[in-house]
Amino acid sequence: MRVRLITIPVLVVAAVLGWGEAISWRASRRELGEGMPHSGREAVVVLGFGNKPGRANFVNRYRVRAGIRSLSTSTSVLVLCGGAVAGAQPEADIMAGYARDERDYTGPMLIERESTTTWENIRNAIGLIEPYDTIKIVSDPLHAQKGRRYLWMLRPDLAARLVRGRDYRFGELILLKPVAAVVGLVGLRRARRSGPR
Repeated sequence: MRVRLITIPVLVVAAVLGWGEAISWRASRRELGEGMPHSGREAVVVLGFGNKPGRANFVNRYRVRAGIRSLSTSTSVLVLCGGAVAGAQPEADIMAGYARDERDYTGPMLIERESTTTWENIRNAIGLIEPYDTIKIVSDPLHAQKGRRYLWMLRPDLAARLVRGRDYRFGELILLKPVAAVVGLVGLRRARRSGPR
């Protein structure tokens, strides 16, 4: 009886964590174009998250790390998106500071400082990413999928250049993935039903 009392909760937790992994893995491979990874000039778009002025918060630190590891060549450009949502300092500037000062990133960088929603992130990044042959959109996997969906809605010609970033890793942030999956699935459903948010 005691073994059963221990086993059932362990199995439930394992199922929830496994579900979060599976949903995240699937999202990282959806809404892509037919672009070939590592071909031509590449832009890696990192979507920001509300951040008080100062140091990058946990979510933005993760997103910047995922963006940097998604760069294929030394000539790839990092495109950081996010306006001043949680204070006077734009998220993009906070992320840029983290990339340079704490991740020692010295490569090319473009900054988009006006957006306050995911739709605006993508819309405002279009002018920055148009010259590039391949495009990656990086965030947590379901949020990145939402960003890719918005690019398909706004500019299917650019969305055809979408390739997969490296924002999904098995076991990374495993405790947060089920929560991010629920939030992300709700956001994707809303985007499908009622358009941009």
